[in-house]
Amino acid sequence: MFDPFEDHCWRDVIPADDLEIYARYKRPISFEGPLALVAIDLYELVYQGGPLPVVEVCKKFPSSCGENAWAAIPPTRRLFEAARGAGLPVFYSSDSPPESRPAFMNVTKKKSDAGADLLAIRADFKPQPNDVIVQKQRASAFFGTPLVAHLNMLGIRTIIMCGESTSGCVRASCVDAYSYGFHVVLVEECCFDRSMISHQVNLFDMHHKYADVIGIDTVAKHLEGLQVRKTA
Repeated sequence: MFDPFEDHCWRDVIPADDLEIYARYKRPISFEGPLALVAIDLYELVYQGGPLPVVEVCKKFPSSCGENAWAAIPPTRRLFEAARGAGLPVFYSSDSPPESRPAFMNVTKKKSDAGADLLAIRADFKPQPNDVIVQKQRASAFFGTPLVAHLNMLGIRTIIMCGESTSGCVRASCVDAYSYGFHVVLVEECCFDRSMISHQVNLFDMHHKYADVIGIDTVAKHLEGLQVRKTA
């Protein structure tokens, strides 16, 4: 059962009155299957500069999420291990290379000349032969890609989602997944952002509108349970 007063990452930044307002959203959490893992933009670009504070690393690497990205590596590796052990289909999104994007699109001042090497999925989460990678032109992994077709052909009901950035591409993908009729589980420790406050507020907001935000311990335990049933 969901409780908005549980120890989520937003606990100390959301005002008490807002927590009280959303207390009526208490509900059971769900892993109704079949399940798939969708990893949003876990490419090398966001790990550039190492596990340094974002305010420092972004001076040289404006697309990096610095220490926030690196802190998410261990729980995300655990998520992948549990998902693969349970036999879940795995999907990744990555950005299209700059040369394939419209030249007039310039909605932010952040510049990136990322080539194929920086848009490659990080080795910690290396795609396997049966995995699917979709390249996207916009924030959502669904917009203009065949992702929804793949999921529908597999009869997927629930998407377990991780990646970056929480307030950007993860949020856009989560909202689209919800709009297509999928149940979404966002794994709290496996999502990250350049801004911690944006990360916390967006997880809180999505939890009350589009998804179940659930900790890695609970998600991994559920997936490990599927492994046991599969081998029993």
